[in-house]
Amino acid sequence: MKYISTRGGMPPKYFTEILLGGLADDGGLVVPDHYPKLSPADLNRMRGMSYPELAFEVISRFATDIPAADLKSIINKTYTAEIFGSAEITPLKTLEKDLYILGLSNGPTLAFKDVAMQLLGNLFEYALNKDHAELNILGATSGDTGSAAEYAMKGKRGIRVFMLSPQGKMSPFQTAQMYALQDPNIYNIAVSAPFDDCQDMVKAVSNDHAFKEKYRIGTVNSINWARVTAQAVYYFKAYFALTQSNEQRVSFAVPSGNFGNVCAGHIAKQMGLPVAELIVATNENDVLDEFFKTGVYRPRPQTMHTSSPSMDITKASNFERFIYDLTGRNPQNHNDLWQQLEKNGYFDLSQTPYFARLAQFGLVSGKSCHAERIATLRSMQQQYAVVVDPHTADGIKAGLERRMAGIPMICLETALPAKFEATIREALGHDPLRPAGYEHIESLPLRFDSMPPDVAQLKTYISAKIPE
Repeated sequence: MKYISTRGGMPPKYFTEILLGGLADDGGLVVPDHYPKLSPADLNRMRGMSYPELAFEVISRFATDIPAADLKSIINKTYTAEIFGSAEITPLKTLEKDLYILGLSNGPTLAFKDVAMQLLGNLFEYALNKDHAELNILGATSGDTGSAAEYAMKGKRGIRVFMLSPQGKMSPFQTAQMYALQDPNIYNIAVSAPFDDCQDMVKAVSNDHAFKEKYRIGTVNSINWARVTAQAVYYFKAYFALTQSNEQRVSFAVPSGNFGNVCAGHIAKQMGLPVAELIVATNENDVLDEFFKTGVYRPRPQTMHTSSPSMDITKASNFERFIYDLTGRNPQNHNDLWQQLEKNGYFDLSQTPYFARLAQFGLVSGKSCHAERIATLRSMQQQYAVVVDPHTADGIKAGLERRMAGIPMICLETALPAKFEATIREALGHDPLRPAGYEHIESLPLRFDSMPPDVAQLKTYISAKIPE
């Protein structure tokens, strides 16, 4: 398996050559040169596997240059009951017949990002130790990526983390999870701008190839291919937990901001997982919902601050990977669209054959506003005695709207509701339960630096923290 760029300007590379990086050298996103296909016999063999065994079956098809024994060791070290609360790693919860929640919040930071980030931390450490090298991770977070990355990377030899976040836009719990870390290899940077500006800063630094090479800049955002590959595993886990034969299909409702989580589902479907629909659930920042309904991709000039803040994104980085597949994996077609996007602020596929192809990929969409989010939170408690977080509520609302008779609907959990107390209190009239050890997290001393959305200032900051 080799990797190329969506924009066609990167020579093919192996998994370990793209593992530590973010954007390709030509500014595109790294994608595999093909999707490995699983036969019915493969799927039958994978039924009943443990989570680590399943993770090896999926990830080994993409990381073909890591010796099998090494990869198994890394995966077995990552997916343990000690780290994720149970051997299931991602347990499936039944709400009613054909309606389920996939539990993804059992890791160290209580959010789905841990499932991939814990693996990424161990993969990074493995690769760096082999070369006796160092890596400076630059990332941006709208809420959960930051803490998941920092908890996965803190204390690891040869790794520093520089994490940008939109100042004042995350929940107090999310903010404290990141800013309270005192580990010397963790640098939190609060940017006085929305998440999209933070993400643009990361991309600008990544596109400065001389700076990137000099300071060994890598990324853990979902533009990192290894991360979305790791997330594809739990789609297989959920499918096998729910079905008895490969003739059955299921649908997934996926809360979506940067398109990384649902991109992982797209990867699983391309590999042969029997998926009926992947439902892209957005909040008021409904750029993706507009595209899947109209064929127009139009990032907004302003990002709305909502009660599902981790989805407050209007430029979905991973969307580029899907568009590359949708337009025939042709870099010229792809580059034409991105040039239109840069010039006009949008591109429109509604009158092209590509828009008609959406059906074969099985991606559809829905959206929620605050009132609908609150109503979903209330109905979940009333009907099922279950409390979910606001982002999961967005996914459930969109999933219920697209529910098909006889097709099980799996709603992907985003995080524990404890991370979003104000919204839960508004909806249900009481605070959500907090796991042990998190009772007073907001009162911990915080350690962070503030910065305007200035790329030059960010480069100066990074270079000052890295010894020559």
